[in-house]
Amino acid sequence: MVEAHEVQVTAGTIRYREAGSGPAIVFVHGYLVDGRLWDGVVDALADRYRCIAPNWPMGAHTIAMHPDADLTPPGVATVIEDFLAALDLTDVTLVGNDSGGAMCQVLVARRPARVGRLVLTNCDTHENFPPGIFKALPPLAKLPGGVTMLALPFRVPAITRTAFRPFAKRKPPAGLVESWARAAIADKGVRHDLGKVTRGMDKRHTLTAAAALTGSNFPLLLAWAPGDRYFPIGYAERLGAQIGGAKLVRIPDSATFVPFDQPGRLASEIADFAPSP
Repeated sequence: MVEAHEVQVTAGTIRYREAGSGPAIVFVHGYLVDGRLWDGVVDALADRYRCIAPNWPMGAHTIAMHPDADLTPPGVATVIEDFLAALDLTDVTLVGNDSGGAMCQVLVARRPARVGRLVLTNCDTHENFPPGIFKALPPLAKLPGGVTMLALPFRVPAITRTAFRPFAKRKPPAGLVESWARAAIADKGVRHDLGKVTRGMDKRHTLTAAAALTGSNFPLLLAWAPGDRYFPIGYAERLGAQIGGAKLVRIPDSATFVPFDQPGRLASEIADFAPSP
């Protein structure tokens, strides 16, 4: 049974859902989505693992962070670290997707004490942060009223669905992507948080993390969908080559949202990589 909880960290309140028992797996979604991205993976793993899927403050969360919260990539990495500490979690299997994967890399490169291993699905790495056309977002968010301009189109459900369509091959459940956009439209505080996250996205953070991890033997699984227009598999190959013992597996028939398109296959790879229950 999935149970909803919330916990206080320095930056504010983090809501999360939890299911199962056993070794801890903590999931990190990316920009403008929430923990429901991982529902299928959690369903497949909760009979053996303690699966924890928070709603991180990346624009689809429903409780705004404190006004002075640092939501740059190092700041979000600290939020993740504080969350692990608040739940007294150690030897965690951390699983990241999209920009959440970038935050995971920053955390593991800086303060990995509570993380035992890292799983990255299609996500920002190296100079590909943010990717492609999304490189225009941070400069836009720095303009007066820029974040409001970013949020306005998402008031139209059809536009929202179109915006998310390239990230998944499966059709999302009715209302899911619209709900991801709703908080930033309706809540000024969440919109403020979204602006901080957007302005903070910069390749220097992922390049620094990759450099820090180069030559290490930190346990890393790269579970990657080939053919992704935003996160080409070459970046996964490059990161894997930099870290001793990294494993790369290809998960076909998926786009960026691997946990949504291929939850069973991803869950199987995570179970093979994580500690035995």
